[in-house]
Amino acid sequence: MDAPAAEGPNSPPACTVLRPKRQTVPLVLASPHSGTWYPPAFLAQAALDRDTLRRSEDTFVDGLFADAPGLGAPLLCALYPRAYVDVNREPYELDPGMFSDPLPPYANTTSPRVAAGLGTIARLVGAGALIYRQPLPFAEARRRIEALYRPYHATLAALIAETRARFGYCVLLDCHSMPSAGPDAAVQGADVVLGDRHGLSCAAELTQVAARVLSGAGLRVARNAPYAGGYTTGHYGRPTEGVHALQIELSRRLYMDEQTHIPLASFGALRALMARVVAAVAEVAPLSLLPRPPEA
Repeated sequence: MDAPAAEGPNSPPACTVLRPKRQTVPLVLASPHSGTWYPPAFLAQAALDRDTLRRSEDTFVDGLFADAPGLGAPLLCALYPRAYVDVNREPYELDPGMFSDPLPPYANTTSPRVAAGLGTIARLVGAGALIYRQPLPFAEARRRIEALYRPYHATLAALIAETRARFGYCVLLDCHSMPSAGPDAAVQGADVVLGDRHGLSCAAELTQVAARVLSGAGLRVARNAPYAGGYTTGHYGRPTEGVHALQIELSRRLYMDEQTHIPLASFGALRALMARVVAAVAEVAPLSLLPRPPEA
């Protein structure tokens, strides 16, 4: 199910799926921001070095959830970095000030993400550092979105549909990391933030089970503040249709040196804890997770 290579013959596909030998649980996991392939042409366009660009990565999140296939669930991983194309946005959330030509009318130019410099093609990285030396042509944004964003979501939608067809419902865990320093960290003061769109994207029991496992391991767990869930959670999370989406944000201080991107000795223990979270969520009884008929 890998997407074809789109950046050249020596480039990776848009994403990859780590599949179990047989899917035995109604879960799909996704890591949209852990990609680390920086195309050389992008690095040449950028006003920032690679180390600075990496500040927006959810580095190693795919590794923290790598036990999912062994537990019977597929894990989807984006291979290109968020600074290059952000698959946890609408397809065309774009800042018109970044481009040398007008944007089409279907582009969303007024979202809070665009205002923050973090659209589908990001303007900023880290604490307000401008990514590009000069404006981009819109054709460059369209190329990245059609070649990388679209295949990622086509793959994710297919995994959800397969899971729903097999089990009657699907639970999507959208896996992320968050910086331990900065405005958001000061607000939330937590090790983990669980986002369920304030109860709209998944059954409450799923959030409660994940919180119980995490807090039982001694972690400080917050819900929906400051991260209530992004595009993926809101777009796919439709509990009445039997698709539940829960976003998990892990503080990077738990598992890596945020300056050097080197894993800490605690990485293995956190990976094992994430496996326990996946297993616990998979055991939630389906009665509250199956599609519900519309109310009369």
